[in-house]
Amino acid sequence: MSPLPRVAPDALLAFCTTVYARLGLAPDDARLCADTLVQADLWGHQSHGVLRLPWYAARLKSGVCAAAARPEIVIDGGALAVIDGHDAMGQVVAAQAMQEAIGRAGRHGVGAVAVRNSNHFGTAMYFTLMAPPRGSVGFLSTNASPAMAPWGGREKAVGTNPWSWAAPAGRHPPLVLDIANTGVARGKIYLARQEGRPIPEGWAITADGRPTTDPTEAIAGVILPMAQHKGYGIALVMDVLSGVLTGSAFGANVHGPYQDRARSGAGHLAIAIDIAAIQPRADFDARMEALIASLKRVPTAQGFDEVHYPGEIEARADAENRRLGLALPDDTRADLARLAAEMDLTEALPFR
Repeated sequence: MSPLPRVAPDALLAFCTTVYARLGLAPDDARLCADTLVQADLWGHQSHGVLRLPWYAARLKSGVCAAAARPEIVIDGGALAVIDGHDAMGQVVAAQAMQEAIGRAGRHGVGAVAVRNSNHFGTAMYFTLMAPPRGSVGFLSTNASPAMAPWGGREKAVGTNPWSWAAPAGRHPPLVLDIANTGVARGKIYLARQEGRPIPEGWAITADGRPTTDPTEAIAGVILPMAQHKGYGIALVMDVLSGVLTGSAFGANVHGPYQDRARSGAGHLAIAIDIAAIQPRADFDARMEALIASLKRVPTAQGFDEVHYPGEIEARADAENRRLGLALPDDTRADLARLAAEMDLTEALPFR
């Protein structure tokens, strides 16, 4: 099988930005939303990359996601704030929430921003990585449409409800963790379907409870939690933080990015902690470098060449993909070409 042709990241970013602008987003918002997709591909997370552009476009076209909506601070309590997203793009809302949290942390030592009435925002680490350059540790949680059953059940009632932490790491790229609470992010199952390959056993079961390696059956069925009851419990807590606490939708009332006729109702919680309020930044950086060094000294297990810390692989993939370009699956290229044709933007496609 010949390798997939590469696409220049900047050209792909320009195309996605044009699509979003044509759909009514303000120029800065269009570029932000486009960048979150291309950046996910650069990190090697194609499950959250440009394959999702047609999903977001469909939601904007139907009006369940409001292109011109502006997030509004409805409660301003100093270190604490509440934002009503008014059904704006989740990326726009999450970026504002994270920046607000970071700014409030700089003034108060800690900042927490609850978000209601938002939408799916893509890759959580895109937003938590805003914190390290400004001397903060960042946290972001969100809820999502039902994907897994509560532990002991067999019907979807709990979202993947991902969350992320990011911290500066001295001379290293930031340490960043971004995980869903299912054994695998739902987007990876969609990516497997796009690439026409089976999924591993243990990722999902069918609607009638049978194990499956078919991604289509998995999407119609139930994705399994990570670490069994522990993943279910963490997912539920993230829904409490993101939906119940914020005053947004929760549980089965949240709708996902691939559902183009239903309001999302997604909620988020953004937190930033100012490092300098606790200890000198130089001390923190030195301690993080010592922590990473202690991990790197651990002998490797069979089948591994190196021990990595969270975020290291993504930083390396970013550098490599910027150098070589992005390899997009054939189905993703076809979906983007179809979207471009529908919007009379074929000439803007960065590939033919």
